Amino acid sequence: MKSFRLMIVIAVSLLVIGSASVQAQSKIASVDMKKLFNSYYKTKLAEDLLDKDKADARKNLKDQADGIQQAEADYKQLLDQANDQAISSDARDKLKQSAADKEQEIESSKAEFEKFQRQVEATVADKSQRMSENLIEEIQKAVSDKAKLGGYTVVVNSANPEAVVYVSAETDITGSVLAQLNAGAPIDVSAPASGSLFNASTNSQ
Repeated sequence: MKSFRLMIVIAVSLLVIGSASVQAQSKIASVDMKKLFNSYYKTKLAEDLLDKDKADARKNLKDQADGIQQAEADYKQLLDQANDQAISSDARDKLKQSAADKEQEIESSKAEFEKFQRQVEATVADKSQRMSENLIEEIQKAVSDKAKLGGYTVVVNSANPEAVVYVSAETDITGSVLAQLNAGAPIDVSAPASGSLFNASTNSQ
């Protein structure tokens, strides 16, 4: 019996020593990936580029919409003229044909407008996704480099409340990683990006 108890004590001691050894070997840090993403100067540049693309697309869509609106006004005018009994029957028939042609033109323009609108939305969404993925890849590399330099074996994302319950400020390397990412930034980085790119990237996952 004494021998058995001694074996248990030894086994428990070994487990404690082993656990302490693992903890001694593990060095955990944390980063706020959302803050890194939105405060990275390249994110702001990417958002500005996307905003320009969206503005250009909105202008093109407005031009097309204005053209359709004008065509509809012309169509209404042709119908009014075609119903004018003051002109000859032949003239009214020609106006009715012109109105029919204009109606087909309008329907075709509307179809092209809807097609272009879908293409614009798909292009912007795809470009936004690719930009987000590239930015996240760069940020993850910077985090990895900083973790290796600091001897950290694990880095957790403190921006994910479901995965992280508590994070000590002493283990947070967000500031040092951000300083590395924004070193030599060609723009003002005091104000973070709007977060639209980050939201797009997380919503797609």
